[in-house]
Amino acid sequence: MTGECKWFVGVDWASQTHHVRLLDAKGYTLGERGFAHGGEGLAEMAAWILGLTRSGAEAVCVAIEVPHGPVVESLMEHGFRVHAINPKQLDRFRDRFSPAGAKDDSRDAEVLADALRTDPRCFRTIEPINPIVVQLREWSRLAEELRGERTRLGNRVRELLWRYYPQLLDLTDDVAAPWFLDLWRLIPTPQKAARVHETTVERLLKRYRIRRITAAQALQKLRTTAIPVAPGTEHAASAHLEVVAKQLDLVNRQIGEAERRIDRLTGQLADAEENAPGQINEQRDVTILRSSPGVGRTVLATLLAEAPDALRRRDYQALRCLCGSAPITKRSGKSKIVLMRRAVHVRLRNALYHWARTAIQHDQRSRSKYAALRARGHGHGRALRSVADRLLAVLCAMLKSQTIFDPNLAAKRSSTVAENPA
Repeated sequence: MTGECKWFVGVDWASQTHHVRLLDAKGYTLGERGFAHGGEGLAEMAAWILGLTRSGAEAVCVAIEVPHGPVVESLMEHGFRVHAINPKQLDRFRDRFSPAGAKDDSRDAEVLADALRTDPRCFRTIEPINPIVVQLREWSRLAEELRGERTRLGNRVRELLWRYYPQLLDLTDDVAAPWFLDLWRLIPTPQKAARVHETTVERLLKRYRIRRITAAQALQKLRTTAIPVAPGTEHAASAHLEVVAKQLDLVNRQIGEAERRIDRLTGQLADAEENAPGQINEQRDVTILRSSPGVGRTVLATLLAEAPDALRRRDYQALRCLCGSAPITKRSGKSKIVLMRRAVHVRLRNALYHWARTAIQHDQRSRSKYAALRARGHGHGRALRSVADRLLAVLCAMLKSQTIFDPNLAAKRSSTVAENPA
């Protein structure tokens, strides 16, 4: 690093003012100052660094705690080589300068710059991100937020129906589904259920292609004895539920739009990979990811959006640390403690959990491994993490060899060894 970079910059970013310190290759401070957040402030920061160094931006290495955001993007736009570090690692480096634990913006900027100068291996070089991946990340996060909002609104629907109309809750667990909301609008009270015609309910179920329950079965449940409520309760709860239902209608439409955008962006990413020069005859990353058992729209989008660098490097160790499948081992003398990794990327951890959960339903090897781990006394979560760890290893091997998933690969290898013994 010191042979390539002549100057080292530490940026302690903030919401209002970013504190910057510039060091030379020997660790001497050339200057420090703060810059206001904004287009002018960030442009002034770049000009100040270039003015003090009097060299090209390629000779300046910048250290910062975050791997994304406007500060990082502005510095990369000006040609600086930006490096990120985990805040916990930075906290350890801070002890070099203040064993008492003192902390301020100036010291943090100095720690960042000096740590990059002396320990560059602890930093991760930030590479430009594909614009499609940036959009995919935003839409996948938005879809997750919308699903959370849908769950919250669905819980409100459940509570309101439990208050005066619990018969409806026996029809489905997904009370936020569009067909269920339209059924409630059609039959908003137990009294209405006694008068509605079966053909009317049948048309609604047919429109939404609901086959798990018939109109006769639905009316049979809705016409059971209603619970007595105080006068005005049905009217008040129905009015409240109408407001919540309108919010759910909007959220359901937005979720559908987000899912369509995600499918479109992953398709564009696959097309871009297929059209990459020199890669025409190779299986592409998106296709390989899709072939893995348990990978659906959400898992695929999360992996592509949240771990693009690790996937591009085929870095199994980085992926398992980010996703939380790698345990923490503490060993001292005869003592050995293995703990679950807590400092992880939450969205990747959730995606890996659902990936493994679905894989044990469709992949025999994953199902067998899960059963063996459970038989050894492992809990459900721990067994799924081990299954997910294997899936990550298999994924990295497929990405390196540019081959899609083959569930019969182990059997083929065994037969080949049997036919050609050493």
